[in-house]
Amino acid sequence: MEQIYDKFHASVYRMAFAYCKNRADAEDITSEVFLKRFGCSKTFESERHETAWMMRVTINQAKDLLRIFRRRNEVPLEEAALVFESPEEHEVYHAVMDLPAKYRSVIHLFYYEGYSTAEIAQITGRSETAVRTQLSRARAMLKKVLGEEFEI
Repeated sequence: MEQIYDKFHASVYRMAFAYCKNRADAEDITSEVFLKRFGCSKTFESERHETAWMMRVTINQAKDLLRIFRRRNEVPLEEAALVFESPEEHEVYHAVMDLPAKYRSVIHLFYYEGYSTAEIAQITGRSETAVRTQLSRARAMLKKVLGEEFEI
């Protein structure tokens, strides 16, 4: 259990935080995801398959939490203990966090977690075409906010 936790904790927390933009909720979601994982006797084909399962459960938990509370309280990002290597990275992160949830999640999975559009489609339950469209729209939104000098 410790190995599973160490391997996936950071990714699960980042995905939860990207979805709900709230440190307390992200921690709750992360805990729930690991409770589900440890209570599951599922055998995974590969580490990639297990990671995709963890991300799918994280997204579902985040959606459930947002649906239950019907709120979106935000905590200042400084409280989230995020460290950025450069001012540009900080600016990009804030721009991504300001995107609507459906765009924020595909951007996070594609750029931060390194999934392909096919894998994102499987994780999110959307078609590959929908994922590519959402990535394209999200990039356009980011380009509008960040300007042309940022390469996305």
